[in-house]
Amino acid sequence: MKRDEDGILHAELNHAIARMGHTDTLIVTDAGFPIPQDAWRIDLALTRGVPGLYDVLEAIHAELIPETVTYADAVPENNPAMDERLQELYGGTGTALETIPHEDVIAHGAEAKAIVRTGSYVPWGNVIIECGTDPKPFFDGDREVMPEAYEQRYEEMHGERP
Repeated sequence: MKRDEDGILHAELNHAIARMGHTDTLIVTDAGFPIPQDAWRIDLALTRGVPGLYDVLEAIHAELIPETVTYADAVPENNPAMDERLQELYGGTGTALETIPHEDVIAHGAEAKAIVRTGSYVPWGNVIIECGTDPKPFFDGDREVMPEAYEQRYEEMHGERP
């Protein structure tokens, strides 16, 4: 049993998160997302709404550093509740939030390292998470100098300068 009982218990989802590297993408989808046949599909869907999109995003966010979160450009106008939830979860964490046409979100399925299907029926409930890194561990030696852009990202992530 995992030591952290509050973390993700799903073995395959844990495995996918552990395999993510900088710029790899993980897509968390609603129940209707057309997952490509050859994609690594992690199917969590049980019944309508179970598990919910936001529950899964929050659990993943607790264990994965996102650099960019992308979702359909229809969301801000047509599903403002989802837009607000994503802004609350990722805003102020050093994560870039971007929107693209819905068709482009679907097209990203072919490139994703893994696709996590939820039971969600949230309109346009498909979120692309591009993995990032915490810059500090890469610059803890005495001879490495952290570039200003990385210092800014660290400050956005942690609320303090490295």
